[in-house]
Amino acid sequence: MSLQEYRSGTAFPGVIGRTADVSTPAWPEPIRARHGAPNVLFVVLDDTGFGQLGCYGSPIRTPHLDAIAAEGLRYNNMHTTALCSPSRSCMLTGRNHHSNGLACITEGSMGYPGSNGYIPFANGFLSEILLQHGYNTYAVGKWHLTPAEQTSAAGPYDRWPLGRGFERFYGFMGGDTHQYYPELTRDNGQVEPETTPEQGYHLTPDLVQKAKAMIADAKQVAPNKPFFQYFCTGAMHAPHHVPKEWADRYAGQFDQGWEAYRQQTFSRQKQLGIIPANAILSPPDPDVPDWSSLSADERRLYARMMEVFAGFLEHTDHYIGELIAFLKQIGEYENTLIMVISDNGASSEGGPTGSVNEGKFFNNVPENLEQNLAAIDDLGGPRFFNHYPWGWTHAGNTPFRRWKRETYRGGTSDPFIVSWPQRIAARGEIRTQYAHAIDMVPTVLEALGIEAPAAIRGVTQSPIEGVSLCPSFDDAAAPDRHRTQYFEMFGHRALYHDGWRAVCPWPGSSFVASGRRFGDPITDDILTELDAHGWELYNLNDDFAETTNLAVQERDRLIAMISLWYVEAGRYNVLPIDSRGTQRFAEERPQIAADRQRYVYYPGTQMVPTNAAPRVLNRPHSISVELEVPEGSADGVLFSMGGNDGGFALYVQNGQLTYGYNYVADTYFYVRCGEPLPSGHHIVSMEFIPTGPADLARGRGTPATVTLFVDGQPMAEGKLPVTIPLSLGLAAGVAVGADPGSPTMPDYQPPFAYGGSVKRALVDVSGAPVADQLERMREILARQ
Repeated sequence: MSLQEYRSGTAFPGVIGRTADVSTPAWPEPIRARHGAPNVLFVVLDDTGFGQLGCYGSPIRTPHLDAIAAEGLRYNNMHTTALCSPSRSCMLTGRNHHSNGLACITEGSMGYPGSNGYIPFANGFLSEILLQHGYNTYAVGKWHLTPAEQTSAAGPYDRWPLGRGFERFYGFMGGDTHQYYPELTRDNGQVEPETTPEQGYHLTPDLVQKAKAMIADAKQVAPNKPFFQYFCTGAMHAPHHVPKEWADRYAGQFDQGWEAYRQQTFSRQKQLGIIPANAILSPPDPDVPDWSSLSADERRLYARMMEVFAGFLEHTDHYIGELIAFLKQIGEYENTLIMVISDNGASSEGGPTGSVNEGKFFNNVPENLEQNLAAIDDLGGPRFFNHYPWGWTHAGNTPFRRWKRETYRGGTSDPFIVSWPQRIAARGEIRTQYAHAIDMVPTVLEALGIEAPAAIRGVTQSPIEGVSLCPSFDDAAAPDRHRTQYFEMFGHRALYHDGWRAVCPWPGSSFVASGRRFGDPITDDILTELDAHGWELYNLNDDFAETTNLAVQERDRLIAMISLWYVEAGRYNVLPIDSRGTQRFAEERPQIAADRQRYVYYPGTQMVPTNAAPRVLNRPHSISVELEVPEGSADGVLFSMGGNDGGFALYVQNGQLTYGYNYVADTYFYVRCGEPLPSGHHIVSMEFIPTGPADLARGRGTPATVTLFVDGQPMAEGKLPVTIPLSLGLAAGVAVGADPGSPTMPDYQPPFAYGGSVKRALVDVSGAPVADQLERMREILARQ
């Protein structure tokens, strides 16, 4: 007798008698995908420009991504939002980034519906939809879609991956991470990498290994159950980390400079047909120096920075190839709908000179050529948080102008590859239909024959705002279905409509031309002036790379498009416009726990992310640690906050209590007690007293005096002439008894766990002097 099943919500069809012998069982029907339903794989690269993949004309070798393109389609008219989290929210919900509350990354959120960082539950994720249709759902790699203040162990977890329809997660919660010392999360808890950099650890192969294992875990049990995997590399975001042998493969290949790269890539793009034959290369950028004007040292440094990036990309491609090879090995490749995309154009966060520490960008700290040259042989290794200069950014977005964070096509036009061998007959063809990241979800739903649900877990769903690209799978001439699309990022605005593009750049078409800097504020008066005179207009039907401004010749059309931009802005919660950049990081945001003056932390717990930790920058604070010092002393970290890109640590080195301050890997400061800590029970403290004002615009936090105490008695004092002004990093946090991840200070190796016993730590931001509060501190610690 076969099993009898019934659907949820219908009447029980069996028979219930007084005993089993006169009864007939029936079972609730499990959720099963339709027979033959395809797998879905999103591969999301970070900060990868239109001209950086081999199949899009780049000299960088990406044979495995090229192979996916050769067995499918390349789109040359795909667009994103110009920034990572906003674009990723579009890819997973099918709604625009302001509709998702993500005008910016979550660390830059503001208190308005379009920018608060809270993706509404009415905007269901593709994972939540496919879960209802019998799919396994996995997220691997970068997340960056949870409000930064909610990524601690206190949660709430409803906006973590497992709260948004993913059954399993392995990756990192923030916007970037160290590739050798990543801050990893498995499902809802932090974990440490299984090996060390010395043992060959790197994040990308780790992510691929976990991605394959998740698929295999389920397929060996239920071979016919399809999966949706959202696979997001940490690459190609800074830090550009790759083993030296991969970078060395490109030795000398970029010595001719970035303009030569652009010209060569542009020529290959035309040969490949990825851009129109009549396309004109955008002119050299005024913010990028001519290669020949650079000193020999600068050319040597910048060429090496690009060699590292190229090796990093080829390394990433290699491991994506391993994931694809695994799908072929288990017989799943042919029936897997694969979409490969980048979240924005190539990144300019390395500034005009490149950087050995991207944290300098987030803190407005200028670069130092001598320091960067001194690091040249170690670029790509775990010591630095490196990023290439603007020249390579511009080159990476060939043939377009500008870059990430700006809404010219260089910031918003990205590679997009679609492959589904069992369903898409075309091989190696190019598609020109206008597309945006919000189109990915409706495309998948139509391909799978699934209707968008009216409700998910009882929450009525908002309309999906994208359109399906499925008609273009089989018909290169299929008409565009996506006719209008707005853009806004840090006040940089644009609108696409029926083949035309209007752009209102801020702070200008370039920093040189405008005399302004990224992050300069737009006031209401400035906005009025911009709407009157700041818009440009391009006919993309004749001008693929936005090189001929028709604002004067087509004034009536431009006025209509400006008006349409405001219509779209009202429709999708775009206002108010906030052009501030890194300054937004310093804004106060709601916390899960009420703000307080004293915080107690314990060893052996999960790291507390910066956005959920005490705000200690530019204000008086003290840190006290209760510990037991064993006979003969012990070394190790007592309290840390940061990583090798910046932060501070209170630790014991050679028995001496030490406070180390890492100013964005530019300068290191130390305050040390002269005598070793005596054995026994002690409370050791550090006190930070500002001695002058901060200068945020110039990357200088408040100077300070730091005093070290043992049991309330001052033991050492030192000066910090400068401190970190705005951000300790996107992933740094509080740890007690060790320094997990990359080492905050260069004189120890992580995790440098304390060899004695750390009981707890107290962070006090009340400004009360340590010397006056020892007994109060003992009381607080005793109650915990």
